[in-house]
Amino acid sequence: MVRLHGECLSRSYPLSAPQRTVMRHIATCRTAALGGHVDHCDGCGHQRLSYNSCRDRHCPKCQGTQRAAWLEKRLQRLLPAPYFHVVFTLPEELNQILLRNKRRGYAILFAAAAQTLQQIAADPRRLGAEIAITAVLHTWGQSLRFHPHLHCVVTGGGLSSDGQRWIEGREDYFLPVRVLAKLFRGKFLAALDEARQQDQLDLGGRCADLANATAWAALRHQLYQKDWVVYAKPPFGGPEVVFRYLGRYTHRVAISNHRLVSLVDGQVTFTVKDYADGNRKKTMTLGAEQFLRRFLLHVLPLRFVRIRHYGLVAGRNVGTKLAAARQLLEATASRCQRTSDAQLLRDQEPKVDPNVCPGCGQPLRRRAILPDVAHRYTANLARASPTWQEEAA
Repeated sequence: MVRLHGECLSRSYPLSAPQRTVMRHIATCRTAALGGHVDHCDGCGHQRLSYNSCRDRHCPKCQGTQRAAWLEKRLQRLLPAPYFHVVFTLPEELNQILLRNKRRGYAILFAAAAQTLQQIAADPRRLGAEIAITAVLHTWGQSLRFHPHLHCVVTGGGLSSDGQRWIEGREDYFLPVRVLAKLFRGKFLAALDEARQQDQLDLGGRCADLANATAWAALRHQLYQKDWVVYAKPPFGGPEVVFRYLGRYTHRVAISNHRLVSLVDGQVTFTVKDYADGNRKKTMTLGAEQFLRRFLLHVLPLRFVRIRHYGLVAGRNVGTKLAAARQLLEATASRCQRTSDAQLLRDQEPKVDPNVCPGCGQPLRRRAILPDVAHRYTANLARASPTWQEEAA
């Protein structure tokens, strides 16, 4: 799709440098343009051609390996404690501001959500403890429209202020969502207003009216009067479920290949989940250029970190507070259970060995091929074997 319609899109609409880079990476991913390698079996003569991946974090094909590596690191910080899933969503009135100020706006979203969770959890009237937070940024809805929100996975308990006790929360309740929503609204709007006062926001284009102080004050008043959405889902069934769930969310892109149904006559059909109709699966059709435009709305600023850790799992606390929390929890949690949880997650990864011939089980020998050689090799392999496309796939 990108190769067929990407050039027309770039001529019709201005694209940012990161968007152009993503388009180029996806167009060349796993093609001869990036080179590749041939795996050859000396036993039965089986050959497998594999092209190199672009490794772009926005590419639907390149997230599996990164997800597995990330998941393995997260296992080392897994606590034998209940976990909750809390979602912070921004009102649609802020969409145009964030589209023009992605780096600053997303950073404010992360900070406001994390500070809200930490402040309410530390309140002695609530939990009175320091919790662990892993936050993942998503900017899309099912139809690929711009919908910035933050998925936070948090422990249902925390470390006491003196570091001597693990304080358990209720099994079926985390923190009051109305209180979270109001505090989150206040923190986000205060930080956004401060950024404007310091001329850190681009208020051009559709946001030009907001450069006027009166218009800005009116928008701010409107947003303060609106109920913001913070949703706390039911607790997870156990630590192993947390990271199986997180593994799906952390390296997800705006749309995955399995949701694409067809590309016919410049029209893209894909599946959507209709939350207003009992999560029923339906299809939606968009013109190819419109589809790509929506997809590119979700390209992140260069080197922007979309997975962040706070509280007990913040980098500076891993060797101190997180270690203390683990030691306290070990007094009541079975070590063999924690081991089985971690092993269960590892067992979910595919067991196919890519270095073994699928035909006879002999080791495969690998030979790298450069991009210019890859084109010639592909042509030769096509003449020698009509099924080389299936083997490459």
